[in-house]
Amino acid sequence: MVKIRPIRPEDAEAYIRLLVQVDNESAFLLFEPGERTTTAAQWRTMISAMAREEVSTILVAEHEGEFVGFLRARGETIRRLRHTLYLVVAVREAFAGQGIGTQLFMAVEEWARERKLHRLHLAVMTHNQRSIALYEKMGFVVEGRHLHAALVNGRYVDEYTMAKLLD
Repeated sequence: MVKIRPIRPEDAEAYIRLLVQVDNESAFLLFEPGERTTTAAQWRTMISAMAREEVSTILVAEHEGEFVGFLRARGETIRRLRHTLYLVVAVREAFAGQGIGTQLFMAVEEWARERKLHRLHLAVMTHNQRSIALYEKMGFVVEGRHLHAALVNGRYVDEYTMAKLLD
């Protein structure tokens, strides 16, 4: 059983462990293994600030006391962009295909609707078919393609920008 919940400042160490795990498992994320340098103290500060500002959040998927996925939603404070939310999501490889991504998206949509947000958007590498299928299932559409957006294993890859508008 997986529980989806907002992250808390005391979760910083467990969150860092999750980030390291997904960085090591996936070539679809922007960070390469060992590239993250944010400390637990810095994450605690950022998580506390998110809770106070209420424009951003991190939702974690927890299984038997261990984080197995997350969805980070970054909101904007600029008035003309305040209705938007940029998403980054990852699920540990051992837990992929079990509906955790779907649960994370459902939870972030509820969070966004409570705050009267209107636009959710994200970026995804064009060869990441499993994630694209999830995003399309959740109602996201491709808005554009960014050529050579990332350099992965010595090869340039394109990214799609995908978005979903909430009622």
